[in-house]
Amino acid sequence: MANTASAKKATRVIARRTAVNQSRRSRMRTFLRKLDEAIASGDKVAAAAALKVAEPEIMRAAQKGVLHKNTASRKVSRLAHQIAKIGA
Repeated sequence: MANTASAKKATRVIARRTAVNQSRRSRMRTFLRKLDEAIASGDKVAAAAALKVAEPEIMRAAQKGVLHKNTASRKVSRLAHQIAKIGA
């Protein structure tokens, strides 16, 4: 349990930031789920459109500290590669 005023404030701030990060992570995962469904359906046009919408969400999550920037770039790269394989 926090004893000092600064420690009490820190716990409040952490709780607020955790809620914001959970919201951002959930939003990103929703877009990723839609993208995975589009890839699984085999429709390259729908998958490409879903990637175009999901990529900014992934990169925004990285910019806000929810994901590491390299992790976000790796995810986008792998998803783009999966979409490229659909037509081949």
